[in-house]
Amino acid sequence: MDLDRIDFAILDALQNDARLSNKELAARINLAQSSCLERVRRLREDGALRDAHADVSDEALGIGVQALIHVQLTRHSRDLVSEFEVYVRAIDEVVAAYHVTGEHDFMLHVVVADTEHLRDLLLDRFTTRDEVSRVQTQILFSYHRRPARPNFRARPPKRHEEVESRG
Repeated sequence: MDLDRIDFAILDALQNDARLSNKELAARINLAQSSCLERVRRLREDGALRDAHADVSDEALGIGVQALIHVQLTRHSRDLVSEFEVYVRAIDEVVAAYHVTGEHDFMLHVVVADTEHLRDLLLDRFTTRDEVSRVQTQILFSYHRRPARPNFRARPPKRHEEVESRG
């Protein structure tokens, strides 16, 4: 993707508030409305801007518990991993699935109504699977999700030494 500073400004603004109208976005980045609209369209077509989502409260949806489920597969083959990924993507309670290194093969972020729902999810959807050898669950007491990702193409990441030297 060939992005310039204006594209980065558009992405940054929309990451922080996807509800901005084209008029508001153009004013915020000091660009003509027609040019802004064309750039947003191109960013979508190029895949830099994928989608916009509403941040709905868990309480409104009846979600009372969130957990991380660590899953270890019986073996680690390409076909088995792919099949398991397809399987977990179809489970409504799984809001994020990570194929990871280390002791476990997957880390799944799940949302459920309560601990009984969590227990049933584990017993009915994971421990019954032949390819699953072990599950480990951690209930989340709290979490913070950063709505916008840092842009390392527009500004290089700060190195650990730089942060420490500033005290």
